[in-house]
Amino acid sequence: MHADLSEHLFRREAARMVAVLTRIFGVQNLALAEDVVQDAFCRALEVWKFRGLPENPSAWLMAAAKNRALDVLRRERTARTFAPELGRLLSSEWTLAPVVSELFETNSIKDDELRVMFSCCHPRLPEEAQIALVLHLSCAFSVNEIAGAFVSSHAAIEKRISRAKHVLAGSKNLLDIANVEDFRARLPAVYRALYLLFNEGYHGASAESAVRADLCREAMRLCAQLLEHPWGTTPAGHALAALMCLHVARLPARIDETGNLITLFEQDRSQWNRGRILEGKRLLELSATGPELSEYHVEAAIAAVHCDAAGQQDTDWVQIVALYDQLMAIRPSPIVALNRAIAIAEAEGPKRGLEAIESIDDRERLAEYPFYFAALGQLGLRSGKTAEARGHFEVAAAKARNATERRFFEQRVAACQSQIDETAGVTRGRS
Repeated sequence: MHADLSEHLFRREAARMVAVLTRIFGVQNLALAEDVVQDAFCRALEVWKFRGLPENPSAWLMAAAKNRALDVLRRERTARTFAPELGRLLSSEWTLAPVVSELFETNSIKDDELRVMFSCCHPRLPEEAQIALVLHLSCAFSVNEIAGAFVSSHAAIEKRISRAKHVLAGSKNLLDIANVEDFRARLPAVYRALYLLFNEGYHGASAESAVRADLCREAMRLCAQLLEHPWGTTPAGHALAALMCLHVARLPARIDETGNLITLFEQDRSQWNRGRILEGKRLLELSATGPELSEYHVEAAIAAVHCDAAGQQDTDWVQIVALYDQLMAIRPSPIVALNRAIAIAEAEGPKRGLEAIESIDDRERLAEYPFYFAALGQLGLRSGKTAEARGHFEVAAAKARNATERRFFEQRVAACQSQIDETAGVTRGRS
């Protein structure tokens, strides 16, 4: 099976399988649920290699997981305690298979996905641990991907997830999503995890690719699923969905046919998906109910301003700076401050942009972020400091997280060098 297809299937199906198996085995047997999922994928890779891809790979994987679950239940039901609410139904051979089959139905799996996501947001866990666990269990993120999303080390994230799983395993049951108070209390952490999932797909730290549309699609699927729940239909939920739609609309123009990154300023806006933009604006309107103003509202509003502009020169940069000011008040971060500085440069000139970058608190946290150095390079170039700009782009290229980013920065280095050479040639000619 092709590696890309394997990863896409894993991303799409692993979380669904973990959800239903955790419901069956009980949250205390989370590791067993993960093992069964791994077994199902290993079996698929072995069988499909010789027989070819089945007509419905998702159904094949679910059937494999269901059969493996039945084997485990029959073998270990006298030695292990499974989900308390299913206890008697799983202990009888008469009810075992029908109950398990029912739990593997699509609608049941959707509810179980929500249960797992919300169970991960346990009040005994700090927010970052909650989000890391959601990304790991409900979004099939690897430890390395989570480390990239949090700008943290592999060891630190691995320890955080291990501790979070221990707390989760101590729960008696998965969260009852019919409990409105628990649901609403945990909703912000679930939103944050879906935002990070989307962000990792749109412009994350993957070593394989600068854009991972599968992660964007999965985040949008889970967000839509959340909006279908009566208590998940909130202004912040609609704003998050709007943000995703407006960003995804620009994906067709972010990479050219040779696989190179294209900046927002250079994109062919006729390639933007107008249907997605209209849907994003519809969702943004739905988010404007009640007094709540979340970070997702502000980010979606920024994306909408970009989508309304015919080009860079037509963009209302003053409004974008004002929106970034609001975002800094709601959820400040060095990356938000960097984006604000870039907007200031567009509104007031490169000198003001560089001053805004120099005033960023915790600027050292951007030391491994390649686009920080790229921003310094671009503003340096616009200020006429070509040699200095080249140095910044060289640092960005050295810190690039994948080949696409590296090519992008190396092209900037070459363009700077070309300008330097041209200027030197003109100078020599005059002398």
